[in-house]
Amino acid sequence: MMEKILLKTEAADIEAYIKAGGYQALRKALAMKSEDVTAEVKKSNLRGRGGAGFPTGLKWSFIPKANTKPRYLVCNADESEPGTFKDRELILKNPHLLIEGLAIASYAIGAKQCYIYIRGEFAKETGLLSDCVNEASKRGYLGNNILSSGFDLNIAVHRGAGAYICGEETALLESIEGKRGLPRLKPPFPAVVGLFGCPTVINNVETLASVPAIIEKGGDWYSKLGAGKSAGTKLFSVSGPVKKPGVYEIELGMPFKKFLEDYAGGMLEGSKLKAVIPGGSSVPVLTAAEALKMNLDYESVQQAGSMLGSGGIIILDDKACMVETLLVLAKFYHHESCGQCTPCREGGGWIEKLLRKLEAGKGKEGDIALIYSIAENMLARTLCPLGDALAMPVMSFITKFRPEFEAHAAGNGCGKREAGSGKSTQ
Repeated sequence: MMEKILLKTEAADIEAYIKAGGYQALRKALAMKSEDVTAEVKKSNLRGRGGAGFPTGLKWSFIPKANTKPRYLVCNADESEPGTFKDRELILKNPHLLIEGLAIASYAIGAKQCYIYIRGEFAKETGLLSDCVNEASKRGYLGNNILSSGFDLNIAVHRGAGAYICGEETALLESIEGKRGLPRLKPPFPAVVGLFGCPTVINNVETLASVPAIIEKGGDWYSKLGAGKSAGTKLFSVSGPVKKPGVYEIELGMPFKKFLEDYAGGMLEGSKLKAVIPGGSSVPVLTAAEALKMNLDYESVQQAGSMLGSGGIIILDDKACMVETLLVLAKFYHHESCGQCTPCREGGGWIEKLLRKLEAGKGKEGDIALIYSIAENMLARTLCPLGDALAMPVMSFITKFRPEFEAHAAGNGCGKREAGSGKSTQ
């Protein structure tokens, strides 16, 4: 049976966490050279768990060694991607694992100040993290001269205001600085010019929570878990018409079919798998046939035609209307656009308007090609990936399930609906 790393213990209390071996990895890291800590994480092949899958140790190494400005570590806990709820689970069940990971990562990059940027709606989680930071400080795991090592670190929990765009790393930095959360033009990249104009590393909650085990047992040990370049374990949040929705930790590389049956419990009685969104709502949709042949790792999901992303698996059954589902996504991304880039600002609203027409039975066949064309012209033409987050689902939904869109355009869809209500008028 697979050894859990992230959900191995459920210890919100510091005493329980220490009793389970907590903060020993931090003690070990502080006895190492900072560059050796980074080297161990590089060796592990840990990749960013927030969605991009970028090698974590490599990201840390981008901090300029000659730069004398203060360095910052920022934890992205702004989990706003529809279908994704694994970071929240990790914070609730094992907050000290995150704090220990933050301390190790801060030591590795030479940061003395760390920020946890947490989603505004996470009131309970914010309070819990703040309490845990205070507990760790009182026990000498944070603050000045941590464990008599000479290393100082303070952690601030910074609550956002509920903007999806602030999950984008540069918009997140703008928000911490007290500005409106608008993505920055890159380059310069945050590793060189980040928070307050200083070198900054931004990592996801799950990424940082994976670090203590890597330091404890070694990068070589971690790299042997998972599947090749997709090393280690990963949290997957699964929602939809399955018997056991929830958050599960598995080794990367597990067949999706096995995950669906053994972990999610299979489809609900009377439901048949129709489609899968494997990495949160911003990635391309897969048909049931495509999903059942893939494994859950970065390379396999990409080969299937989508992305692993944040690991938010959204299951759709044969009762799901794909036009209505896409309309829900379009409404979300149009609403959450910061409005800075014309393709995203105007394209999102245009796509939503056309999908509303189709869903209400008032569209025409030409609307389908127009929606696809708008999405195609949004792709890779914005400062941040939010434009792509709508464009990719739109293009894949239309490509994979075009007959449903054509049926709606011909007035033979799921029944005429009141615009925006989701209720059939028939």
